[in-house]
Amino acid sequence: MSLIKKTAAELGALIASGETSSLEVTREHLGQISKVDKKVHAFLHVDIEGALSAAKAVDARRAAGEKLGPLAGVPIAVKDVVTTKGVPTTVGSKMLEGWKPPYDATLVERLKAAGTVILGKTNMDEFAMGSSTEYSAYGPTFNPWDLTRIPGGSGGGSSAALAAYEAPLAIGTDTGGSIRQPGAVTGTVGAKPTYGGTSRYGLVAFSSSLDTPGPCARTVLDAALLHEVIGGHDPRDSTSIPAPVPPVVAAARQGMSGDLTGVKLGLVKEFMTAEGAEPGVVAAFNSAVEALTKLGAEIVEVSCPHFQYALPTYYLIAPSECSSNLARFDGVRYGLRTGDDGVHSLEEVMSLTREAGFGPEVKRRIMIGAYALSSGYYDAYYGQAQKVRTLITRDFQAAFEKVDALISPTTPFVAFQLGARMADPSSMYLADLYTIPSNLYGGPAISVPCGLSEGLPVGLQVMAPTLADDRMYRVAAALESTIGTLTPPEL
Repeated sequence: MSLIKKTAAELGALIASGETSSLEVTREHLGQISKVDKKVHAFLHVDIEGALSAAKAVDARRAAGEKLGPLAGVPIAVKDVVTTKGVPTTVGSKMLEGWKPPYDATLVERLKAAGTVILGKTNMDEFAMGSSTEYSAYGPTFNPWDLTRIPGGSGGGSSAALAAYEAPLAIGTDTGGSIRQPGAVTGTVGAKPTYGGTSRYGLVAFSSSLDTPGPCARTVLDAALLHEVIGGHDPRDSTSIPAPVPPVVAAARQGMSGDLTGVKLGLVKEFMTAEGAEPGVVAAFNSAVEALTKLGAEIVEVSCPHFQYALPTYYLIAPSECSSNLARFDGVRYGLRTGDDGVHSLEEVMSLTREAGFGPEVKRRIMIGAYALSSGYYDAYYGQAQKVRTLITRDFQAAFEKVDALISPTTPFVAFQLGARMADPSSMYLADLYTIPSNLYGGPAISVPCGLSEGLPVGLQVMAPTLADDRMYRVAAALESTIGTLTPPEL
């Protein structure tokens, strides 16, 4: 088997045993990027020199007898919302075109310390606002399963890189489903850790109470191994939880045995009765539920009545926070500056810069957020949304008194055609219908492939209580052990 087709765990073991080198593995992945990325457009920047240098350094450390972790020498792609010292970080926007951060995000520091080799930065919806990676200022990413379809969003570049075998691992960020939804539609694994379980230091903020970096991979074990590397407390992040990383790798290995005896899984009644899910998605999900039952899991129906309000709640809270966070991009401090010709006033320069630098979806959300936070409307919109968020959290807490984890489809539909929903933003927002509640609650959730519909991947989502990330890995790994992984067509 070609090195690019192997899992991250397999590559780490091969490098550790001396059967191959990090340099050889890195070269093969860079070769695959060179071969297929013109079709896929998963990457915005490929750091060839940096990747080869890092691979050589890992090989030298191992040759010197240094004890390294299981992912040492394994290549990884990083979503372009994460700062990387000296390497362009654009957030998919013209606003930061060409910006090279002077520092690394905490999770990048941890990736480097673990010996992973950063291949480059992946494409994304601008400022992480979107569900299809069509809102990137640098053009869309294409789904390796069908190049006429979307790879999900906002982290479609990371998921597409995995499905196209350009990288065995990737980093994403999840604000309303931006790791899990791309994972579902590309047949890969995407995990959103507990909010605060992975550091946000060095992320370009979209919605501060929701943004969560997490692992993307082709197998559950690989995702758990990456989660273990990037997770844990960070004193530089005020929202970071001062607690150890849950035993996610051990849980994934336990799940790989295929035994879920004694595990109670809850089917969310409101999701199962909601309109809009494609029949093929429902059929694949139901088959997966049967498979989980055969593995010993007990399936029970639970009611989470306020989940039906999650979508409108999210689209008040997230735009409000983005409106505040993006105020800093004004053409004064750094990034794009337009109209600074000595004729325009400071206010005009700010207005011209934001007009030129932000795309349509970012402007839409800033305007919604500014309205929701405006005098006279704050209590009616943002304040009410926060109250509903509390009710959604209580629904989760009540459900987890009855079951160990909740399951649902990850998305209501398979990957749709590029351009199909651009003219109707509200239909685009429905892509995150099942993923948003976990972000509002703050609990962990993972998407794992559970079959095909019309030849395209379908994902099953496992949601767990806060700080019980290990539970979702066990269930997801058990399902993977019986259904297997999905193999996209050759590009």
